[in-house]
This record gives sequence, structure tokens and C-alpha cells, in this order.
Amino acid sequence: MAAATAAADRDRERFVVDEDQEEETGLCLDDLTGHEPHTPASSLAVFDNIHRVRLYILASIDDPYTIEQLTSPRMTTMVVRPLAQRLYSPNDISMVYCLMANRVQFLRERATMVHQSVNIARATLCELVAARVLRRFHEDNVGVAGLPVLASILVEGFDPFQGAPVHVERPQRQFSGAWFRPRSGDERKLTALELAILSEAKTFISSTGCQRVVDAVYHGRIVYTPVSMVDILPDHYVHQPVSLYNPSKAPLLNHHRLIVPRLRNFIGIAQFLVLTTLYVLTLLHRNSDTLVIYETIFVIYTAGWVVEEFADIVEHGWDLHAHSLWSFLDITFTSIFFVYLVARVVDFASGTIHDGLGLNILCAAAPILLTRVAFNLMPDSILFISLHAMMRDFMMLTFVAMWCFAGFIVALQWMITTDGTDNAPSWATIGKWLLWIWFGLDGTGIEESVHFHLVLGPTLMIAFAFLGNTLFLTILVAMLTNTFSKIIAHETAEVHFRRAVLTFAGVKSDAIFAYPPPFNILALLIMVPLKTAVSDKTFHEVHVALVRILNYPVLLLIGLYERQRAWSGEGRHTRWSASRLSPHSDLQIIFSSDPPPGIREEVGSLDKLSDVDIGVHEMEVVAETSSISFAGGPESHTRAVRRAHA
Repeated sequence: MAAATAAADRDRERFVVDEDQEEETGLCLDDLTGHEPHTPASSLAVFDNIHRVRLYILASIDDPYTIEQLTSPRMTTMVVRPLAQRLYSPNDISMVYCLMANRVQFLRERATMVHQSVNIARATLCELVAARVLRRFHEDNVGVAGLPVLASILVEGFDPFQGAPVHVERPQRQFSGAWFRPRSGDERKLTALELAILSEAKTFISSTGCQRVVDAVYHGRIVYTPVSMVDILPDHYVHQPVSLYNPSKAPLLNHHRLIVPRLRNFIGIAQFLVLTTLYVLTLLHRNSDTLVIYETIFVIYTAGWVVEEFADIVEHGWDLHAHSLWSFLDITFTSIFFVYLVARVVDFASGTIHDGLGLNILCAAAPILLTRVAFNLMPDSILFISLHAMMRDFMMLTFVAMWCFAGFIVALQWMITTDGTDNAPSWATIGKWLLWIWFGLDGTGIEESVHFHLVLGPTLMIAFAFLGNTLFLTILVAMLTNTFSKIIAHETAEVHFRRAVLTFAGVKSDAIFAYPPPFNILALLIMVPLKTAVSDKTFHEVHVALVRILNYPVLLLIGLYERQRAWSGEGRHTRWSASRLSPHSDLQIIFSSDPPPGIREEVGSLDKLSDVDIGVHEMEVVAETSSISFAGGPESHTRAVRRAHA
């Protein structure tokens, strides 16, 4: 009996990628039968592809082209389309990742003054070619069965040293312990979507194929285990491949649905609303005897929320977390909370519980909390997207200005000290005068400047007024206006980019996110030591049981909702829905069904030019009409190309 049990465990561990996934998480692994099998990601020559892409890009561009020039019909025909045709391979899903890796490298090399503009153009070319290659995959993998292929291209992790020669030295990153993932080589992997977000490839992210995958991952139709370097509470006994999700095959209490970005967003909003409610109750009872009760609950719950925020940062790194729309608000509130804790310790030690400094510091968090709620409820608002981008520019320029203008405070303080007069203004007073001048609120500092020195005092104050109030504010307004104009001009791309960031960061591999605050603190105290004391199988079973108990109402609602939606979809709109009240509902239903086989065969038998034929034909027309285009302008060239197509 024991031998049979051991054999069953070995079989379970051996087939953990297929049988366990379909039984335990509802993965539909048999939906790929309609497509040709692709080469496994583990056998692709990623190292060779990265260098091949780089050499192609270097050979294609050596001039500083702009994005408008690279997207022109001439450059598309002569550079972008031939490169995409050469790099596209239906069995190699790593090419988009290699193009994004080269884009990141070219953007990193633009920091040097040598070929700065050329490297920007090369990075843009990598993005355009990657979008066209992904478009080819999108056209070759249509329907639901082709969705996992596109998802594997964007969210499958790739090791840049995969397929490298033996003499190429890998970086030594051997981590161990509960805080780092011990699985072989996964900490070296990155995904194409992550590189696109880090390099802000908004044109690529706005493409149809990328948005199709982002939407599927966001709504949970595509599930997978993300790649991360640091895990606070790792549980990788069951690894989810990139697959379709079938609610009918999943258990009713499916704990994996807690990391679906759409559901995760709702849960995060609910948790933050609880935090805000506890915050309001604490300050409303600051003068009552029940303050200690409300404040204790608030501190414990907020500590759990801070733990989740810290885990969110280390999940994919600060660079990705900073692209989140409300990241600066979370960091600001976390800083205020830590200062509040230190001040409350001092208040309790001094006996000033109801009127201490800690509660006053906590009041300063009210603008942060209420603004964060608005950001959560309207994440696709172009106004909040603009505020996030402008806040980053404002903080950077303000930091530089304060650094440079600190010399005025030092000069004025030393000047009044050497004068030997009594009642000399302090550092704080001088700083307040300069701040009022900076924003044009008060001119007291200029009036008092004669007390520093009869000539040098007014000279320094007037110079600061010109530099701070005039020059700095003019530059600040110009920068913010330029940032806002760029975002408005590319509104759709900005919204798609923020949705991609929210989706990619919402898929978590760390098991700590399955424990709602403040139970994640108990998970750190209990489950982390347990991880080192038991086997992976035992830890996984204990973890799943605890998560299902703690999240029982939420998991039950999610399971019933997804099953009801799946059953409604199987009836092909036979059930009543609000959309059927629309007079155009028949049009929506007719286009949601598959075309008849006879019509598909009739259209497929039509003789049409391929992309390669069109590209060659356009190149011939461009060569023949180059002199005409130069003499008659771009309009004549466009007309010639259209005549060639006709």
C-alpha cells in the first residue's frame, strides 16, 4: 500500500504540468488541437536570435529617423516589412522577445552621446518590427485555439542565455531560502510584455495582437504562472503553463482565481476601501475612550496592507511598479504611516494619547487616501494618466531646483551671522521667505534683505526671485504642458499601456497575495518557517486549505459567477440579457457566429497578392517613380503606388 502511494505521488509530480493543472485549476489543455505544434520554448536558440536581430537592426539603420519617418509608406516597404518577413518564423515564438530585448539595449545605449539619436531610431525600429511580427502570429493563429500561442509569445519567460555557447559565462545568481525562488533558471527569465512595459513600447502594446492577449489575461481567460525573481512566500509545487481556463473543469473554490487581474483589481479596491473606513473611524474617535480600539485595528490592518505593497514591489521590481498609476500615492501613504508609528510610540511614552503628534501626522494622509480611491475607480481616465506623468516630471524638476537653490539659504544665513546683529532670522525663517518668493506669494524676504547686507542681500533675493519665480516656473509650466500635450495626442496608446501595466502586475506568483490583510502577517509568521520544515507537497496542501478557508465567501462568489457566465455562453444568447433590448442586438449576434463553410471556402479560393508580392511590387514602383516623387511631392508618389496596387 505504501509503495502504491509513493508511486502515485511520483506520477503526480511527473505529470504536474498537465493532469494536475486540468483537475486543480481548470486549465483547458486540449484546445490547441486545431493548430500545428510549435517548437517548445526550452529548445529555442534565444541567444543566437538576440544577436541576429541586433545585427539586422544595425545594418538597416544608421541615420536618426523619427517615428513619423519610420512609419511612412516608403520606410515600411523598404525596411520594416522586409525585416519582419525575414525574422518571422511560425515555429519560433521567441522573436518578439528578442526584438524587445534589443529595444531595451538600444535605449540603454542612448545615454551615451555617441549615436544617441541613431540608437533611439533603432529602438523604434525594433518596436515596429516586433508589432508586425506579432501581427503575423495573430493572423496565423485566429480564434480561441490560437490565443494560447499569442499569450506564450508575450508572457512566456525566456532566458537570454538559452542556447548560448559553452564558453559564454552566465551571471552567477544562485539564491536560496524562502525569499528567493530556488527553481532552476527561472530567476533569469523575462517576458516580452515586461520588456515592452519597461521600454514604454506603447505602439507595440497598442497593437491588436497584444491587446487581445492583455484582455484575455485581464479577464482570466488565459492563466499562467508568472516569472519573478523574489517571492516572500513561494509555492511552486503546481506550475501553470500558458493555457485557456475552463470554469467547468475547475473546482468551485479555485484559489488560483485570486490572482486574475480583473478580480484582483476588485479585491484590491475593496481592501483599500476597508483601510480608508478604518482610517476615518480612527480619526473620528480621536477624542473618545474607544480610540485605542479603532487605532489598534487600523494599525494591524494597515500593516498587512503595507506588507502586500512591499510584496507587490519585489514581485517584478520597482521599475515596473513605478509605471502603476497610483504607485506614488501608495509610497507616500506608506511613508506617512511609518512616520506616524514612530510618533505614536513617542506619544504613548509621553502620555499624550489623544492630542499627540502622531494623530496630526496621520491627518496628513487624508488627501492621499481619497485621491487614491478616485484613481482606483477610474484607472482609464486620461486625466489621471496625465496627472501621474506630470507628477513625475514635477517631482524631478522640484528636486533639482531645491538642490540648486539651497545655496541661497546657506549664503544668506552665513551673511547674517557674520554681521553680528541680534535676533537674526533662523534657517526656517529664511527658507520660508524664499519659498514665498518662489511661488510669488509674499515679498517679505526682499524687504528684509537689507538686514543681511545693504547691497548683497537685495542682490541675492532679487536673483533668486528671477531664477525661482520666473525661470523655474516658466520651465515647469512648459514641461507639464508638453507632457500633457503628448499624452492627449496619443490617448488610446496611453490607455492601452496603463491597462497592460495593470494586467501584467496583477498576475502574481507569490503565495502571500492569497492571504488578505491582516492575515498575511500571520502567514509570514507561520507559513515561512513551515516552508523550510515540510516538503513542497505538504506545504502546498496546507497553503491551499488555509487560503480556501480564509477566502471562502470570495471564492464561492467567483466560482458561481464564472460558472453562470460559462453556462450562459453555451446557450448562444438564448437567455435573456440587457443587450437584447437594443435594436441592434441582431447584428451583434450574427457577427458573433462563425461564417458558413461554403462562404469561407469561396473567399479562400480568391486569387490575391501576398504581402511579399505587394512589398516587391511597391519597391519596384518606388524605384521607377522616385524622380517623379521628388519632383511632384509625396502626393504623386502615393498616387503611383495606388495605381500599382490597382
